[in-house]
Amino acid sequence: MTPHIKHRFFGHDLEETSSLANESSSLEDCDSSVMKTVGWVSAGLGAVALGLFLGRELRQRYKFNRRTPYDFYAHAGDEQDVEVGLGI
Repeated sequence: MTPHIKHRFFGHDLEETSSLANESSSLEDCDSSVMKTVGWVSAGLGAVALGLFLGRELRQRYKFNRRTPYDFYAHAGDEQDVEVGLGI
């Protein structure tokens, strides 16, 4: 026995309502996948930037600790362009 009255939800048939819900959920899935991708890319770029910064700092410290006596006195005899005088 089939009912004579169609069930309606806010003026739409139930079948139409379910198709509209499927379309909106697919759009939400698409938006969430784009946001996930953007999030992973930004996290990756942040990790690369942090790695470059830390690598540079570690390399500078390593080179600073491995100085030779020639490095200490490399510019010992260089003349400096310092003007001493009237301050004009």
